[in-house]
Amino acid sequence: MADPRWLTADEQRAWRAHLTAHRLLTHRLDRELQEHGLSFNDYEILVNLSESPDHRMRMSDLADATVQSRSRLSHQISRMEQAGLVTRELCEDDRRGTFAVLTPLGYHTIERVAPDHVAGVRAHFIDLLNPEQIRKVEEIYTPVVTHLQGR
Repeated sequence: MADPRWLTADEQRAWRAHLTAHRLLTHRLDRELQEHGLSFNDYEILVNLSESPDHRMRMSDLADATVQSRSRLSHQISRMEQAGLVTRELCEDDRRGTFAVLTPLGYHTIERVAPDHVAGVRAHFIDLLNPEQIRKVEEIYTPVVTHLQGR
């Protein structure tokens, strides 16, 4: 067995800065969304559905898009159904498949909450970076996302 390739001091600082920034940013945005009665996961689901044709997605595709297990998404959708934000519908062409569908209340909620959420993303992330840094963030994370998605 080969010796581990330990991180250099520079690599360790970069890795820890990434972890800390990600956790703090996600926590802050989640807290801000809770003021609107939503979790970060709720918001992400509402965004995906609002941007999909007919405001619907197969549950399996929504799980992939939100990086959740099928069972975790199912529980999340159940909670969101109880709140009236989404419904489930059987797929006409595949009786085993199910769609998550945005309700009018869900659409109204995303329209109402999105401006505040975007303001938070700007205040806690985007506006702290210059345009070159923003391009670098995309440049840095694109190969990581591509690798982890198995493309």
